[in-house]
Amino acid sequence: MRRAGDPRKNVAGNLAETRGVSDPEPAPVEARPVAAPYRRNAAPVGKVFFDSPDGPQTCSGTVVQDPARPGRSNLVWTAGHCVHAGREGGWFRNLVFVPSFNDKALTANALERASAGQMAPFGTWWADWAATSDQWIDDGTSEGGNGAAFDFAVLHVVPAPGSGARSLEETVGAALPVAFNGPPVQDVNLVGAWGYPAAPPFDGATMHSCAGKPGRLSLKDREPTLYRVGCTMTGGSSGGGWFAVGTDGRTALVSNTSVGPDPSVWLAGPYLGDTAKAVLDKVSLRFGSRG
Repeated sequence: MRRAGDPRKNVAGNLAETRGVSDPEPAPVEARPVAAPYRRNAAPVGKVFFDSPDGPQTCSGTVVQDPARPGRSNLVWTAGHCVHAGREGGWFRNLVFVPSFNDKALTANALERASAGQMAPFGTWWADWAATSDQWIDDGTSEGGNGAAFDFAVLHVVPAPGSGARSLEETVGAALPVAFNGPPVQDVNLVGAWGYPAAPPFDGATMHSCAGKPGRLSLKDREPTLYRVGCTMTGGSSGGGWFAVGTDGRTALVSNTSVGPDPSVWLAGPYLGDTAKAVLDKVSLRFGSRG
């Protein structure tokens, strides 16, 4: 974890030729540190670590509910580009999820000397399966925003050996529902984007968030419109959940950080429709009652 470098970034690049419906670019919103302890204020959020051809990298992720295992989920939602390189490569290796990473929000220097319990209060969870969309695998790139409308992924994780038989959801104490086929972007009043930005000026040690009314971003006229909010979070926040309160009063995951410009002034994430649901269902059904 300490060797994980600046993460891969899906950089939007020049969007002058964007087709479809896009709202004006939002004003930058400064990312705010999330109050510690994270286990109390944002328990389902954590960091994803993985090995890529460029070395150890980091993303963010969220514990989500598993329809096949109510109350006992072992599923983590993140971005497609945090598990697979898209058309530029293949699957990444040694994927690990650490919920409530750095629970007490220690500085990067203090974290270097932290115990395993301070760094990973709920333990280290290894992914034994990952799934993303065919569209991301076929079209996704690290620059230009290609594949961003389908840039989501689901991990199935297991505890480290000797950690016991409790599920991730039971261990963390929470898992968020995923709001598939929710209202269109323009009908959502407020979303919050959460994650661990790691590229400068951030260092990946602490959790941050941004909140605001989302606008629309269309990268290709035949693909779903993305959510977009003003936010200064950088690489490392990729895969972090976007949360909104539904008409039932419950907080749900409605998107994940996928793409942003350089310098970082906004973030965009995919609308979670039938393709996203199929990715989660595929992992859920694969493991079923086995956990």
